[in-house]
Amino acid sequence: MENTLVPFIISAIISLFMTPVARKLAIKFGAVDIPKDERRIHNKPMPLMGGLAIYIAILISSLLFLPIDKTLISIIIGGTIIFISGIIDDIKGLTPKAKLVFQIIAAIILIFGDVKIEAITNPFGEPGTLLSLNGFSIPITIFWVVGITNTLNLIDGLDGLAAGVAMIASLSFLFVANKFNYIPVMIMSAIVAGSCLGFLPYNFNPAKIFMGDTGALFLGFILASLSIEGVMKSVATIAVVVPIIILGVPIFDTTFAIFRRLLNGRSIAEADKGHLHHRLLKMGYSQKKTVLILYSISAIFGLCAFFIAKTNSKRAVFIAVIVFVLTILLAGKMGLISGKKRDENDKD
Repeated sequence: MENTLVPFIISAIISLFMTPVARKLAIKFGAVDIPKDERRIHNKPMPLMGGLAIYIAILISSLLFLPIDKTLISIIIGGTIIFISGIIDDIKGLTPKAKLVFQIIAAIILIFGDVKIEAITNPFGEPGTLLSLNGFSIPITIFWVVGITNTLNLIDGLDGLAAGVAMIASLSFLFVANKFNYIPVMIMSAIVAGSCLGFLPYNFNPAKIFMGDTGALFLGFILASLSIEGVMKSVATIAVVVPIIILGVPIFDTTFAIFRRLLNGRSIAEADKGHLHHRLLKMGYSQKKTVLILYSISAIFGLCAFFIAKTNSKRAVFIAVIVFVLTILLAGKMGLISGKKRDENDKD
């Protein structure tokens, strides 16, 4: 763990000092989010492109503290492609199809760097039993990377929410990777967490800048890469479930949004006000309290993942199932899946 402290601090410092620079550049190039509908919580124009500071912090720190091999190069190149797409979207706007093309290209580059899901473990077989994905490896990897890249972007609806959740998820990956003694993954996780921490003083409520798609898509892509390298390549029984639990807040919120929109006869790409943070705000919580509640939920998910990681037992599977069932029941009670009648007009 001592290998991670310096990278964490350096990344946080770079991000902290680069965020004001990113803010000035965002204003200069017109990357500003103007509130134009009821979904937006802020009521004044807000600079975007704060992800520039996060990107630079992760890039510099990674080159300083990690071995420069094909894995790191593929993550950097793929992440840069996602980063560029985010900048274009923050300044000019990109269609969903164009974003998807960028994301698929980035995922393919990861695969060329051998960052891919090649097998899954059989939780009910002998310890270490692997089920090879063979020809399904590439499409499953692309699906996972594209999915996670977008889930973090979809929860980026409150000051400090996406950055804080990404930081907690990164720290969770760090502690899980420590169990497997994956030093490079631990260092990368610390770097990502540090970049988020350095950004938060400017992004937490009341925010002075948003990370925009520049940051949310880039962080989502990096977390997807960490999940593959840090957990899915292990032979732990629960290897596939651990990253799903660690990224529980964005994954479950996005999944519930898809089901909610389908059940209400809407396009899954159509925005609404049924996300978890919207529900908590409607319950009377302030922005800060809502964000802190979601931080707490992320931390609980992270702890659950840590305790079941590297556990070759049916008990670990049982715990994971309980977590999923309780999450679904709570989501149903809050109307996250089906939506509510009064929300029929709460759409973009």
